[in-house]
Amino acid sequence: MNASPAVDLYLEQMAKMLTRYGFEGRNVTVKLPRRSYESYLWDVMRGAMKGRDIRMVEAGVFDAARREEGRDWPADAETMIGMRRMANVRACVESVIRDGVPGDLIETGAWRGGATIYMRAILAAYAETGRTVWVADSFQGLPQFDGRFGADAGDQHHTYDELAVSVEQVKDNFRRYDLLDEQVQFLVGWFSDTLPDAPIEQLAVLRLDGDMYSSTMDALEALYDKVSPGGYVIVDDYGAVPACAKAIHDFRDARDIDDPIETIDWAGVFWRKS
Repeated sequence: MNASPAVDLYLEQMAKMLTRYGFEGRNVTVKLPRRSYESYLWDVMRGAMKGRDIRMVEAGVFDAARREEGRDWPADAETMIGMRRMANVRACVESVIRDGVPGDLIETGAWRGGATIYMRAILAAYAETGRTVWVADSFQGLPQFDGRFGADAGDQHHTYDELAVSVEQVKDNFRRYDLLDEQVQFLVGWFSDTLPDAPIEQLAVLRLDGDMYSSTMDALEALYDKVSPGGYVIVDDYGAVPACAKAIHDFRDARDIDDPIETIDWAGVFWRKS
């Protein structure tokens, strides 16, 4: 399936906008040294401004290579996954459209919604009206270690306030691109609660971006069997979070899955379900 020049231009520009590719290089500052004077002042300010969207950013020069691979954290972008993982989303969605693989599209762990906004943009570009984009997230950040899986012991993702983005804000991000409609559905809550009974019949693309072992395993156990043959499983955090990679291999080993894992960039991988 060859995209028309108009479709190509639209989807290329959408990817650049959602990642803020080519924009200035402000990055979210997510950590300050413990017990430092700066950290103390930041904690005091956050406490005084409780309930408001307060962020600390650092100035930086735009680095194309880092933004390509999602190695920085753009302060204002709808996604932090970078251009290469966005290109993978496009390639997988275009593949299932071209090959007639049945099913919807889902991302488990949406942050500000960028990858799912892109999924919806791709469907719109090809006038695909029979598929739904599912946006699954707690919309309150990541869970604390619950004792189920030792690989998550000591995980600190739950301490990152920047990862907690409300469902209202994500919907507003869809609206910004005129892409919030009946083909976008939201699953709000912890994956262990929402995914097992989600009203999803078939999936053509399952994109995992839950960082932790538990979030990855909960999504796989609930949704993998719904992925159609010829569909794709994309793992955002495989190279970035060892616990995520362990969950992938534990699940594949338990299911005797031998579909080859292909590398996207330093963090992301995917495979096509046979």
